[in-house]
Amino acid sequence: MADQRRSPLPGLERRRFLGYLLAAPTLAVAARLGVDTLAPARAGAAVPSPPEPADLLDLGDALTLAAAPTSGLIALQVNRDDTVSFALPRAEVGQGITTTIAMLIAEELDLPLDKVHVTLADARPELVFNQLTGGSNSVRSMYTPVRTVSAIARARLLATAAAQWGVAPSSLTVHNGAITSSAGQTATYGSLAEAAASSRLEEVTAQPKATSQFKLVGTPQNRIDARDAVTGRKRFTMDLQVPDALPAMVCRPPTIGGTVASVANLAEVKAMPGITDVAVISTGVAVRGRTITHCMDAVRALKVNWNPGPVAAESDASVLKKLRAATLPMVVPPVLTGSIDAEFTFAFASNSALETNCAIADVRADRAEIWAALKSPIVTQEQVATSLGLPVTAVKVHVVQGGGSFGRKLFGDAALEAAEFSKKIGKPVKLMWHRTDDFRHGRAHPMSLSRIRVNYALGNVVSYEQRHTSVTTDFGHGLGELLTAVAAKLPVGDVGFSQTVFELSQSMPYNFGATTQLLNEVPLKFHTGSMRNVYSPNVVCARELIVDQLAAKMGKDPLEFRRSFFKDDRYRAALDKVAEVGRWGRKMPAGMAQGIGFHAEYKSCSAVLVEIDCRPETVNRKVREGVTGPRITKAVMAVDAGLPINPRGLEAQMMGCINDGIALALTESLHIQDGLPLEGSWDNFFYTRQWNTPPEVEIIVMPATGEPGGAGELGVASSLAAVACAYGRAVGRMPTSFPINHGTLSFEPLPRVPSIPDSPVDGLSYAH
Repeated sequence: MADQRRSPLPGLERRRFLGYLLAAPTLAVAARLGVDTLAPARAGAAVPSPPEPADLLDLGDALTLAAAPTSGLIALQVNRDDTVSFALPRAEVGQGITTTIAMLIAEELDLPLDKVHVTLADARPELVFNQLTGGSNSVRSMYTPVRTVSAIARARLLATAAAQWGVAPSSLTVHNGAITSSAGQTATYGSLAEAAASSRLEEVTAQPKATSQFKLVGTPQNRIDARDAVTGRKRFTMDLQVPDALPAMVCRPPTIGGTVASVANLAEVKAMPGITDVAVISTGVAVRGRTITHCMDAVRALKVNWNPGPVAAESDASVLKKLRAATLPMVVPPVLTGSIDAEFTFAFASNSALETNCAIADVRADRAEIWAALKSPIVTQEQVATSLGLPVTAVKVHVVQGGGSFGRKLFGDAALEAAEFSKKIGKPVKLMWHRTDDFRHGRAHPMSLSRIRVNYALGNVVSYEQRHTSVTTDFGHGLGELLTAVAAKLPVGDVGFSQTVFELSQSMPYNFGATTQLLNEVPLKFHTGSMRNVYSPNVVCARELIVDQLAAKMGKDPLEFRRSFFKDDRYRAALDKVAEVGRWGRKMPAGMAQGIGFHAEYKSCSAVLVEIDCRPETVNRKVREGVTGPRITKAVMAVDAGLPINPRGLEAQMMGCINDGIALALTESLHIQDGLPLEGSWDNFFYTRQWNTPPEVEIIVMPATGEPGGAGELGVASSLAAVACAYGRAVGRMPTSFPINHGTLSFEPLPRVPSIPDSPVDGLSYAH
């Protein structure tokens, strides 16, 4: 693997950062941040494109700037036992952020990685804009604050030891958390923690290490929670033992957003063996029982008369018709130029985290306590307080590690339900969504349509227009606090919020002349959310397919075409690397092909090369799930994430992105019929399975090129685009509807309500 350490960047290596010593029994440090100047990237080509909003200030920049004012409230603690504690105001949902932060702390403090204990902070309303996990922003926004507090702590400990020994701090050395003088005196961090503590708030400065001095950062490391994960000691929400919190489940309506009209047998179900409580709540009928099996039996037994939800009349065809009608017009006519016009459609898809939606709630008359995996815990805390009629200070929200999210855990739906149910019955509940509920009533990536018009002449692209029309994406989590969460739900605010996210996340890596990318959303009240990469997978897939078409029209190789129009040498380097490693252009049998896709976002970029097998013997093969279709046989990705803190973690993230892209291109979707997804289990929802995971996968982490860029979602769009382009080359026609198997329903849908299967085997396979 290439050396991950970057070269020093002029101006950045000499900065000193302000921070605070906090009044505490042992050394405690917080950061104080300013704002660095953001400069747009330069471009040069025959017909250069002017910078777009995301080139000047991207979504990650905006989130980092919003978080900066409260970064001084994030503190690091040095303990007497030689460990360091840090309560991270971000969520760990499998992406490995706790390991990344621990590496930054260990690096600056010259401390063994296993001496750094990173936990998840409870909801802290004072951290306005600074407790949101999303937008591939966690590392970008935490990088400087974490390095600052760590550097200040190190300097304070050195100064304390120097004062005790009567020597200059510069004469001391640090190794593995122990300070040594030239005379042989030694002290551990823990032995100095009390002496280094401050009795009052003090403003101090420190200079973090030059990145050229990094020894740990930039090297591949195993996750700090890996052993607990593989040995079963890692604790998720449903593993917690909260006194008297019994299992709970909700019987949900046969249409999204439906409500309870009446229940015919409420008393009868409450009298069932093992059932302690039954109550109507805003989203259905909730039951509480001795075991989750008792709850499932009660849900099956309920006889509910339902009011239809707001999208009860909608199905795939009706939604697509509304999207087409709402698409914004193109404005550049194809005058004296060649032109390509195309339309692409993308089906609904589920967030589909392995851990179903769940939460524990203990609501009393004067207070409430919540446990859940939450990526926007401040909003959930404020929403729970409002729903219960309690002050925010009376609601404690504990953030628990989550078993996946992909945007799902930006919303505290389960926490709100659990709190409502707990208040009604006056008892704590451990509420879990059934797997079928998660697919049908959980958050979904909305159906969308992208129209593109490209005008070209004399070997150049003169104009590029993309009109992306989508069912409204719910941004009700705001920027992690109540004000923007409420604003995002207002009729006008929602439009403004969506447009802001779109404009600050969509950039064009090619010099395609006059470029416009516009969003319009249709306000249908499906349960939607920011699935991994939000708008980018669909927008980029459509664009990259058009890039292949442009290359063909101009008689150029798709790879060389992209290289000649790229705005940035970093992009060329990533694309050249996948071409080299993936052997771009090698001869393949009829029905097989290579495809490439590229995506740049949040100061990072990824290039992907895949090989696909669309031969009849592959497409018509039989597999356990009963699904047939093309197979991806090889995937190569080159990823440039600026400064990769943990290349091993980045590789793992990108492997997941490749599987996401394969699924979105070929198999993964929700079929909407009469206001409800038909998918109700993993057997119905065809995420990339083992039979379609490439047997050959290689991730190349490019040499460091700057400070950390966004990486969590970076490879989804490029992977989807590469698979789509490979499919088009293999079958000889450009695909325009995704996933390509969406037109075929290959399963018998489960009942609409109650949706929990009667078979004990099905119950075990569908429930989490």
